[in-house]
Amino acid sequence: MSSFLRCVKTVVSFLRRLVHCGGDRKPDPRPWDPPFDPSQPSIPISYPITTLEALASRSYFRSFHYPFNRSSVPLPPSAAALPPRRRILVCHDMKGGYTDDLWVQGGGNPDAYAIWHWHLMDVFVYFSHYLVTLPPPCWTNAAHTHGVKVLGTFLTEWDEGRIICDTLLLSKESAQMYAERLTELATALGFDGWLVNIEVKLDRRQIDNLKEFVGHLSRSMHASVPGSLVIWYDAVTIDGKLDWQNQLNMQNKPFFDLCDGIFVNYTWKDEDPKSSASIAGERRFDIYTGIDVFGRNTFGGGQWHTNVALDVLKKDDVSAAIFAPGWVYETEQEPDFQTAQNRWWGLVEQSWGVLQNYPRVLPFYSSFDQGHGYHCSIEGLQVANDPWNNISSQGFQPLLNNPKGPSSTTVEACINFKDASYCGGGSVTAKGNLENNSFFSTKLFHGQLQLEDQPVNISYSVRSDENSLFGLYLELWSEISGETSILITADAQPFTVAGLEYNRTIKPQIKDKKADVLADAAWFIYEVTLTMSGYMLGGIYIVCALKNPGPTNIEMETSPIGENTTSENSGFLPCRASLGHIRILTSEPIVEFPPAKSWVIQGHDISWILDSDGNRSLNLKVTWKLKEGYAMSFTRYNVYVERLMIHTDGNISDRVLSYVGFARVEAFFLSKLGIPTGVTALRFIVQACGADGTCQQLDESPTLELAVQG
Repeated sequence: MSSFLRCVKTVVSFLRRLVHCGGDRKPDPRPWDPPFDPSQPSIPISYPITTLEALASRSYFRSFHYPFNRSSVPLPPSAAALPPRRRILVCHDMKGGYTDDLWVQGGGNPDAYAIWHWHLMDVFVYFSHYLVTLPPPCWTNAAHTHGVKVLGTFLTEWDEGRIICDTLLLSKESAQMYAERLTELATALGFDGWLVNIEVKLDRRQIDNLKEFVGHLSRSMHASVPGSLVIWYDAVTIDGKLDWQNQLNMQNKPFFDLCDGIFVNYTWKDEDPKSSASIAGERRFDIYTGIDVFGRNTFGGGQWHTNVALDVLKKDDVSAAIFAPGWVYETEQEPDFQTAQNRWWGLVEQSWGVLQNYPRVLPFYSSFDQGHGYHCSIEGLQVANDPWNNISSQGFQPLLNNPKGPSSTTVEACINFKDASYCGGGSVTAKGNLENNSFFSTKLFHGQLQLEDQPVNISYSVRSDENSLFGLYLELWSEISGETSILITADAQPFTVAGLEYNRTIKPQIKDKKADVLADAAWFIYEVTLTMSGYMLGGIYIVCALKNPGPTNIEMETSPIGENTTSENSGFLPCRASLGHIRILTSEPIVEFPPAKSWVIQGHDISWILDSDGNRSLNLKVTWKLKEGYAMSFTRYNVYVERLMIHTDGNISDRVLSYVGFARVEAFFLSKLGIPTGVTALRFIVQACGADGTCQQLDESPTLELAVQG
């Protein structure tokens, strides 16, 4: 893209937005616009509440879509209380909100916007220009997995917002009632609070009721959701003026005193954060000072200079609120979204460092799935080859940084969406050229996992070329014994020669092999068991070396970002290895999945369709739940359909099994499911998945069978 075209795109993005958080952008027609009837069965979507009448009436809870919008991943207990340090709040504002993420069961855009740098934030706000913005459950599921809180947005703006405030603030009772409705929504949908943005001029006589609204919302949220947050946006003042202060002062402190923090507008000056901190006193970390990534009058200019403002806020020891990091995606920063996104968040990390640590508890499992891809695999076998996106599929995201020690290499590590994955849509692949007697490393996770007396089992899947040696490198620490390190690899000698320092080596055992006919190579599953009582597991790295270093011919190798590279030294050899998943447990994983007969599985809203060409299809909502007496719970279910040809004598001459998607709740909606000629029955299979990444055997999973009609 030429510099001129990039400039045009940036100007267009500026013109589409206002200087302040409220904005004036009108989104394109959305699926919930009239004549949308939320009570009727249809493909589940996430959508906002646009009127006070709908909020007051609780009509959202009568929607067909409501059960699908409940998040299923709870916030970890360790994340209930915000840490006593400066924090980062990230405010999503991506093309008005509700884009690819509005499809609760996922969509077909493999390049959909997503965030995977959860280790660099504490709070995530889902923002759009509607009255009540409800976060799509995919964001809550992904954020909670990483210990990040999620807030919805309550927004009033423009003339319509002024009319809304007249009703909202009519009395103390009305203010309390609407606050309670917001609390009900957050509690039922599983997110953690609200950003309150009153961006209209008010009559001074309404201020007392506004304070009642903010205070009552904070109290009711805290009573209903422990650890919840209500954040006030710096817009209207205690005098009712719409006057952004860009700092905490006596014009907005009365609202700050009633809730959990303030999102300060982003046109602040150099001395404002320090002034805000002096007024906040012991609550300085509850001041989230705004930075607009689009750079609209923001300190430091935002965009690729966002770290300039972050450095100032770090110096003054107050929290930051990063607004609209989707700038990278919206303006199509080069060379591609994955690379630009990692580079931009890298600036944030360089300024503030890592804020979230994982693993912290066991079991720990990650397949490095970003929630999108061009195919989908489950436990090493590819089940679909269609492009897809669903942020709910995200597992713990790797850091992929901080190399250990010097090495001479062109190897890079990235999430590989092209090759067959072990689970989901991607894997971690290290690829490039490695010099003789050297190694490559990159950090996967930065943990705070206290190891107890019982043994710990670590299993992982690897696929590599014949001359590449893969290993895991663990950093541990003990108050008594200090630091130590463990290298897990089939052959430690090449790493020793290359200069990798470690205190202990463990040779893993091959546990299994997953040979998929659709994949170019098999996944080998390795496992080790170790006992490190009293130690804290910190850094987890992948390391790569050459099995048989020696003179070679110059070879062409494709780097992870798609560029061809050639080694200029005959001592270089191609190196390629992929990590499909990692699982850490306290003992051998034995998940007791309940038998099929313990489930109640039903079909609802069944609609058989026959088009003018004679093609048959089906609309169907499948639900399932465990019978009484089973206390187990699962947060993911894979859904399959088996198309059967059953003859009159009961024999089945043909059956075709297809993966149709996954659910995070106990329901899945199938829309226009095709029924080929000759198929007489459909069998739906729901496969429960454990927190350790294991899945129930399909032949032991609950099923629902329907005879084809029409």
